[in-house]
Amino acid sequence: MNFGSIFVSEAFGTGVLILLGAGVVANVLLAKSKGFDGGWLLINMGWGLGVMAGVYVAYKTGGHLNPAVTLGIWTSGAQEYAPGIAITAANTLAYVSGQMVGAFLGAAAAFLAYRRHFAAEPDPAKKLAVFATGPEIRSYGWNFVTEVIATFALVLVILGFGHTPTGLGPLAAGLLVVGIGASLGGPTGYAINPARDLAPRLAHAVLPMGATAPAPDERVAVAAGRHAESPDTATGPGLPRADYPAHKNSDWSYAWVPVLGPLLGGALAGLVAQLLF
Repeated sequence: MNFGSIFVSEAFGTGVLILLGAGVVANVLLAKSKGFDGGWLLINMGWGLGVMAGVYVAYKTGGHLNPAVTLGIWTSGAQEYAPGIAITAANTLAYVSGQMVGAFLGAAAAFLAYRRHFAAEPDPAKKLAVFATGPEIRSYGWNFVTEVIATFALVLVILGFGHTPTGLGPLAAGLLVVGIGASLGGPTGYAINPARDLAPRLAHAVLPMGATAPAPDERVAVAAGRHAESPDTATGPGLPRADYPAHKNSDWSYAWVPVLGPLLGGALAGLVAQLLF
């Protein structure tokens, strides 16, 4: 496959992943949605099924959908990213750029699908949570460790799939993501994918989110109701701190964690895979 074919395959696959993943978060969190308050396990299932669908769409390129997976395959000592696709700098760039563009477009599509619900939702933290992850307890070092561990588990098991074929294919990858979300997703909302977090966060920064802050008297009431909380305490599953800024806040101070943590976790998984498989 050439650069363009790899790019298109990964872009469409990652786009489907983010459309369904961001969509399930929007369904659970945003005002007046039929799935409102559906809970963490519904979010886990939605993301897992999104992974399954995305891998099917991008089957020609192996359905990486994730720079951490691409990096893990590279550090594992493999000769190909997928059958017929050699591991080269150009092909690596095609994978990663396709994943980033696809993730941005998938996030934008999810935004359009829920456009009226974004407009009706007064909480800016919930709007951001549709696009990007955030910690429950903000501690950058430990949040980073969580993302390394969760992505290590993801990439190591995916690499193991290639050596122990089960016939489940994309379904196995989807179930793995459900399991990681249910078990390791609590601290940070389990980005485990730099493209999944960075590109949608950028989409959040540029898309019109509507009203981002309640009236000043409402902000005072919110602050008074949280006098016992740490200023770094989040407001719900995967939500960054909600202090109702008057301007849109994409939480860029945290954005490095779900990028560098998964990259390190994926690279380590590839190295360990050389010893196991």
